Amino acid sequence: MFANLERHWWILLIIVVILFGYKRLPDAARSLGRSMRILKSETKAMSEDGTPATDPNASIQASPTPAPSPAPTSAEIAAPPSPPAGQPVVAPPPPGDSNRA
Repeated sequence: MFANLERHWWILLIIVVILFGYKRLPDAARSLGRSMRILKSETKAMSEDGTPATDPNASIQASPTPAPSPAPTSAEIAAPPSPPAGQPVVAPPPPGDSNRA
């Protein structure tokens, strides 16, 4: 049952080297190691603080969400926006106007 297991690992290793190249593998392993060290230190810091990692209320208390803005009324939606003060009001050209630039 486990006779082919070692051969499978060798095949997988060869495929990874072919895909990523032998020059990128040390950098990838180094960055993976750094990420794992950061994750380990953060989980250790959380356990020392006494904050459980699975507490769903911890993130809600830390960052309150702003109240949602009220929905616009139908009059606000239907009314066109007013131009800024001091600028002339220009009407759009009619739809059948053939004198377009």
